[in-house]
Amino acid sequence: MNGKQERISILGLGAMGYALAGALLGAGREVTVWNRSPGKARGLLARGAREASSAEEAIEAGDLTIACLLDDASVRETLTPVLGKLAGETLVNLTSGSARQARELAGWLGRHGARLLAGGIMAGPPTVGTADATILYSGARDLFDRAAPALDPLGRPHWVGEDPGFAAMYDMAALSGMYGMGVGAEHAVALIRAEGGDVEAFKRDVLRPWMERMLPFTVDGADPGGPVPDESNPEMQATGLENMLATSKEAGVPDELAGHLHASLWGMRRATTAR
Repeated sequence: MNGKQERISILGLGAMGYALAGALLGAGREVTVWNRSPGKARGLLARGAREASSAEEAIEAGDLTIACLLDDASVRETLTPVLGKLAGETLVNLTSGSARQARELAGWLGRHGARLLAGGIMAGPPTVGTADATILYSGARDLFDRAAPALDPLGRPHWVGEDPGFAAMYDMAALSGMYGMGVGAEHAVALIRAEGGDVEAFKRDVLRPWMERMLPFTVDGADPGGPVPDESNPEMQATGLENMLATSKEAGVPDELAGHLHASLWGMRRATTAR
């Protein structure tokens, strides 16, 4: 593999696949694209991409193939007829899936002479190719070291381990943290709205500054089942969480939005019992 001269093929032109191809074209890569449904490549063709008529043709055209499809089943369906073309090659799979699926895909490809570099995209399509994008990779370190220069335009490449399932695991875990923050913020806004408060002022003056200040403590202190610091008396925390849940119920906010509070209360009650 040789940096900017790398010929890269992309299987799948959903929103993310399209963004990946665009970032590579912007970096001067020679890009071939294929999509199950034709007609999605027009904008990329205008920028210099080549459209393959089949997945087999796309794989033949590239020195490195990236799959960014709907799910694990679609990856298997797409690759099954063309496994012979991947023998001796590396597939970079940026399709979202589970750690188990990544490990099984690595084994399946390995039995057919191909190697897998699994990935997890820590970015939305608009930020692919920018400094805000990180792509997690797992698999053999030598694969990562050879592929990283070619993949660098997509986002900062970050290797997380030899286990091919680790990229998916890290990706899912980080997304869990994001959704936890998101539902917490939504619950907070629902409380303010239910009581007739100024939602925008609350977001601007209270919620965002508070969450920004607390984020380092929240992440650094995350340890389910671990000890609770003395300054965070679990019995006191449990009482506070019970008050939050009571306030939410009194305001008529759906209990489904308060799942994060129930989880925290469960943890504090366990910590109290363990003392």
